[in-house]
Amino acid sequence: MRFDLIVIGSGPGGYVAAIRAAQLGFKTAVVEREHLGGICLNWGCIPTKALLRSAEVYDLLRHAASFGLAADNVRFDAQAVVQRSRDVSQRLNRGVAGLLKKNGVCVIWGEAELTAPGRVQVTAPRPGRRPAPAQPAAALGPGDYSADHIIIATGARPRTLPGLEPGGSDVWSYFEAMMPERVPESLLVVGSGAIGIEFASFYRLMGAKVTVVEVLEQILPNEDAEIALAARKQFEQRGIAFHTSARVAGISARDGQRQATIARDRGAEEIAAEKIIVAVGVQGNIETLGLENLGIRCERGCIVADAYGRTNVAGLYAIGDVAGPPMLAHKAEHEGVVCVESIAGLKPQALDRNRIPGCTYSSPQIASVGLTEASARAAGRQLRVGRFPFAGNGKAIALGEGQGMVKTLFDASTGALLGAHLVGPEVTELVQGFVLAMGLETTEEELLRTVFPHPTLSEAMHESVLAAYGRAIHL
Repeated sequence: MRFDLIVIGSGPGGYVAAIRAAQLGFKTAVVEREHLGGICLNWGCIPTKALLRSAEVYDLLRHAASFGLAADNVRFDAQAVVQRSRDVSQRLNRGVAGLLKKNGVCVIWGEAELTAPGRVQVTAPRPGRRPAPAQPAAALGPGDYSADHIIIATGARPRTLPGLEPGGSDVWSYFEAMMPERVPESLLVVGSGAIGIEFASFYRLMGAKVTVVEVLEQILPNEDAEIALAARKQFEQRGIAFHTSARVAGISARDGQRQATIARDRGAEEIAAEKIIVAVGVQGNIETLGLENLGIRCERGCIVADAYGRTNVAGLYAIGDVAGPPMLAHKAEHEGVVCVESIAGLKPQALDRNRIPGCTYSSPQIASVGLTEASARAAGRQLRVGRFPFAGNGKAIALGEGQGMVKTLFDASTGALLGAHLVGPEVTELVQGFVLAMGLETTEEELLRTVFPHPTLSEAMHESVLAAYGRAIHL
């Protein structure tokens, strides 16, 4: 069967690319081997946020007295918490199926291999794949398919470490960590990126004793150093222990627990934990695709593609996690649209990776966009830096969330907003204001003149801009 365009993978990048292609008149198909919506919707972004929401509500109830309320004998059902997260994912999985059907995108169920330019062979999914919650009844099956344009959007999977391969009941990847039969009494999280910190936050809120090990000196290595330090202090106040500039040198079993040897330059120590979560990043799914058959260029486990998704082979494209960092769902979606519109000859604007926001949905939340202070200074930029604490924000105090801060970076000569970094309540929602400002090339003068509603958390954003120019009112 022949199509104008085939997308391999139905994660955020893949299904968005397929829908946009159909909107532009392409006869479009998407190949999927496990579940519509990909890892993000089924095993990542969405279910983890559902778990974190349950943990936040539980924590609020346990501290009801601080709000003048009474909530006695507060408890949770771990399996019910997990089931809610699965229900949320399945609802959205069905939504993706509906969107593809509405837009006339054909779903081909199976595993894809590129056999020649413009040719895709689809075989039945291999045993062991997680079952698809909502396989479309009208989906096509194994067979040979062809298209003038083929977009690879196969995503990524958890990276493993030698000696810490997930398996059994004690060492978890994020798959197992999202479906615990019960909350362990103690937990060791290896890696302090967004995934590791979110799981550390979830399990700590649910009552587990949590320790995080990070090989670098700074937790949340991709964040501004000042924001990461502020976040670490709040995590520690909540009872999470950190071991930075450290690595897990080995693990062993003893008395029903895992004993992890934590090595540093100055020595080593033993930490006991009932469970271990390995959260050291992800790697692109480039195997079994037949990339070598066509000579597609790959580097560091990802497909090399330009700003429009084009690989070194004509007619073949790559978007999302499989095309390299930052490995974020919203980046994949935007790349999918840019790629398809470029194929259609619409001349879209290339994605500016410096304006891709990053969010960590922990307690507290962390969000950022643009340059960090260190990277801006390393690039030789002269800066004006503004900071405003949520302790000075009326809405944050009323919410009982008066910790954290907003930090803004401006070019001292042009007034251009170079970066914004936030830690505190609902900052994953607030950061989009700065993303929009950067996209519109807003200067400090326009931000200074903007009226922010009161009382809102967003006022801290305004005050941070004011502070960068010595004009903060509530500081």
